[in-house]
Amino acid sequence: MTVAVKILPLPHYEGLALPAYETPQSAGMDLRAAVPADEPVSIPPGEWRLIPVGIAIALPGGFEAQVRPRSGLAAKHGISCVNTPGTVDADYRGEIRVNLINHGQTEFTVQRGDRIAQMIIAPVTQAVWEVADSLDETERGTGGFGSTGTK
Repeated sequence: MTVAVKILPLPHYEGLALPAYETPQSAGMDLRAAVPADEPVSIPPGEWRLIPVGIAIALPGGFEAQVRPRSGLAAKHGISCVNTPGTVDADYRGEIRVNLINHGQTEFTVQRGDRIAQMIIAPVTQAVWEVADSLDETERGTGGFGSTGTK
């Protein structure tokens, strides 16, 4: 399935490739850091930084963009996103930024053009609440965190 999404490259995005699927079956498009070439962003261990990606988008109603960590950055450097997945709503028109966190043990530097996160375009279902006096019984019931065990 495909969906047309308008994209507005902002002035500080000049020279960078548009988000793209790296393989034919990729679910996510890589987002690139739109930081100035002469001003890389360093993220010390345990800290986070909001990184601009230099684009704004216009999603059609009924869709969201999910911003997620890149598995390679997480596995190799301990880099993730503070809120993951981050949601870009269909009515948001501002610049997309990624809140990267360094869970690693050494400082991580973000350079201009680095692929820092991935974006997935997904359909959205909105709920309509039905107030009830009780809920259906299930085997799990009200068991919460850890109640189903680990084996």
